[in-house]
Amino acid sequence: MNDDRALLVSIILVNYNGADVVLDCLRSLVQCLHAIPYEIIVVDNASTDGSAALIDKNFPTVRLIQQAENQGFGAGNNIGAKRAKGEFLFLLNTDTLLISDVLPPLVALMKEHSDVGIIGTKLLNADDSLQLSVAAEISLVGEYQTLKQLKQYNKPQQRKAIEQQFEQIQVADIVIGASFFIRKSLFEALYGFDETFFMYFEESDLCQRVRDRGWRILYTPEVSITHLGGYSVSKVSEHMQVEYRRSQLYYYQKHRPAWEQLALRFYLLLKFAIAALKSFNPTNLKILRLILDFDHYPITLHRSHVVEKPQ
Repeated sequence: MNDDRALLVSIILVNYNGADVVLDCLRSLVQCLHAIPYEIIVVDNASTDGSAALIDKNFPTVRLIQQAENQGFGAGNNIGAKRAKGEFLFLLNTDTLLISDVLPPLVALMKEHSDVGIIGTKLLNADDSLQLSVAAEISLVGEYQTLKQLKQYNKPQQRKAIEQQFEQIQVADIVIGASFFIRKSLFEALYGFDETFFMYFEESDLCQRVRDRGWRILYTPEVSITHLGGYSVSKVSEHMQVEYRRSQLYYYQKHRPAWEQLALRFYLLLKFAIAALKSFNPTNLKILRLILDFDHYPITLHRSHVVEKPQ
């Protein structure tokens, strides 16, 4: 931790019942970061597992912000960003672990490339294998391409060829929010994450808005971070299935043309109607009701219908 007057990077973590992972994450930050002045801000989204108290006890220099209710990942990061004093924001999931001092190369890249707004890092699984952390622009074609690449990567005979694609710095459409380095001034200019996304697609939306303003997004393999993956989400998986589709519908409503919005609904309607007929599952029925809820998620004709507003 450093003197506020010298702060360059504000590291923000949003914690929700992360007692099993967040202390290890914070410990790795303190152990690895030495060269660049930084601060750590943890926004606790009304955890009930005692993790906030553990953070307060074990890391007294961490700025802990405790929320009365869980308002979601994006809202939590927005709250942290409002308190941040650094020139850059480093948004990290609580289930990440640093294995080296990652700040110098990230800051250097930002300083070298004045047109870059966001940098995503290389993510590793617990066994040090590559975790795909770059995605194509969200669209029917883009989502298909990303899913296809993931399926190919899960085949051992194709894994090496795909890993080679991510061994050099490259421009990306979307970088995963588990490790997200962004200029604070840009984050503020965009009013941060759109809090309509409770979970999922919020980083894709932010990446799209950054690119819409003419900024580039980089992926760098020069920085590696271990990401255990899906810790909080796994605890409420059925609810998150519904939330995923809710966010997907909203994203298409916000960014994609009307024909794609209709095509997505037709595909989802067919997919979950067949699933509901095969076996009774309340989650499938909830998703079907969501797909048919045109009052809350109408088809829109223009991308510009959503006005960015301060949170």
